[in-house]
Amino acid sequence: MDKVAGQRKSSQYLYPPIDPFDQRMMETGEGHRIYVEQCGNPDGIPVVVLHGGPGGGCSPAMRRYFDPGIYRIVLFDQRGCGRSRPHASVEANTTWHLVHDIEAIRAALDIDSWAVFGGSWGATLALVYAETHPERTAALILRGVFLMTQAELSWFYGGGVARFFPELWARFSGILPEAERGDMIGAYHRRLFSGDLMTETRFARAWTAWENALASIETDGMGGDAPAEYARAFARLENHYFSHAGFLGEDEQILTRADRLRGIPGYIVQGRFDMICPPYSAYALHEAWPGSDLRMIGKAGHALSEPGISAELVRIMDALRHDAALRALSPVLL
Repeated sequence: MDKVAGQRKSSQYLYPPIDPFDQRMMETGEGHRIYVEQCGNPDGIPVVVLHGGPGGGCSPAMRRYFDPGIYRIVLFDQRGCGRSRPHASVEANTTWHLVHDIEAIRAALDIDSWAVFGGSWGATLALVYAETHPERTAALILRGVFLMTQAELSWFYGGGVARFFPELWARFSGILPEAERGDMIGAYHRRLFSGDLMTETRFARAWTAWENALASIETDGMGGDAPAEYARAFARLENHYFSHAGFLGEDEQILTRADRLRGIPGYIVQGRFDMICPPYSAYALHEAWPGSDLRMIGKAGHALSEPGISAELVRIMDALRHDAALRALSPVLL
């Protein structure tokens, strides 16, 4: 099945496309302005959607995992990407700045607590946010878990997954001098932040193509070139965060602080054949998080658009719309 056919199959599980009822640019301070939108029911159950990357930006498809008559859906582009400005900027751009931004959005929208929905890096950020502000997190719905550990970075950028995709790894690593290939993140960092736009764009496209090619089980390692502007923001931000180990204080910080998630309803949807974020991270989180619900999807990789993953996420959100504790967050669904 080609990529377009896979996306078409995925879309059958989603709600129809909707437009935002509110769009705004929020000043965060420190020179950043972030794009924020709201969709669905203005008085519904609030849910914030955290996109991946870092640097991926949100998309209209992300609105469609929720019943628009029940949910108040909040999406935003994280610092430096999507419609947020300045574009591709890594200044004052860390995990902790993003956690601060999530709280600023919640306060600006007068939301007491909300469900948090995120995949890949969005799952990382959701977990860090929930461990920092458990009182504001009514539920966690995660996909393609990434815990920001050195083991995961070594898997993807240190030759682990290259054993499955040797020809794509050769393309990704081959544009670098052989002497620098022992530290792919560092070697790409020097070029992504070289100050030369053509160099930055060339290496940004190579960085982005490597990840995109492995995202879906349906593509079989085939991925097209991303637009230059998108690729540059995505690659620079992702590399910036990975170069600093996600700005976390310790390597397995999310797992060591998982006790802070106790009592928060949690759902983990994981592709069995996820080559970007292998299932061992999702399982480790599930083991460290009492009461969490782990759902392995048999024929699925990493992408949000995988049909089995899309279907399961919609199934979970449809079930949660009947949850009494979440309905209590809405002034009209009590």
